[in-house]
Amino acid sequence: MADSKKVAFLVAAEGIERVELTEPWEAVSKAGHQPVLLSPKTGEVQTFDHLTAAEKRPVDQAVGDASVDDFAALVLPGGVANPDALRTDDAAVSFVKTFVDSGKPVAAICHAPWTLIEADVVQGKTVTSWPSLQTDLRNAGATWVDQELVTDGNLITSRKPDDLPAFNDALVKAIG
Repeated sequence: MADSKKVAFLVAAEGIERVELTEPWEAVSKAGHQPVLLSPKTGEVQTFDHLTAAEKRPVDQAVGDASVDDFAALVLPGGVANPDALRTDDAAVSFVKTFVDSGKPVAAICHAPWTLIEADVVQGKTVTSWPSLQTDLRNAGATWVDQELVTDGNLITSRKPDDLPAFNDALVKAIG
């Protein structure tokens, strides 16, 4: 497809909430775009259904070898351990910061805004997340709201798996 665009999905090695990866992945694919799984290391990543291990997925590319220029959008799935691990990886944090600064769409759901905080890109932005992150987001200079979907500039945020239909629609529309 001539207008097909690559979309980066950035995750840690484990702790990824499965549906927050697979449902946006499917939405991007159905829209005719190419999802690409990035992680700090190549190999496989372990998804979870809340606290229960689910499927493993192959990593397409190490984030340290990826260029923001190659992607039309970035998706940050949640899960508690996933963004907690990503925010300690310098290459992942740098990639997220560069992506947000590029002006291209960045979509983060549930606990994923922890990585946005670490990348220092939420100050002055209105965002949502899993409720337990609201103090962290406010302390980082964001305005936190309890809404299904919030879009502020190129940042798209949602709270939880129940918000995935709105999240996926906003993501696909932002990609164009």
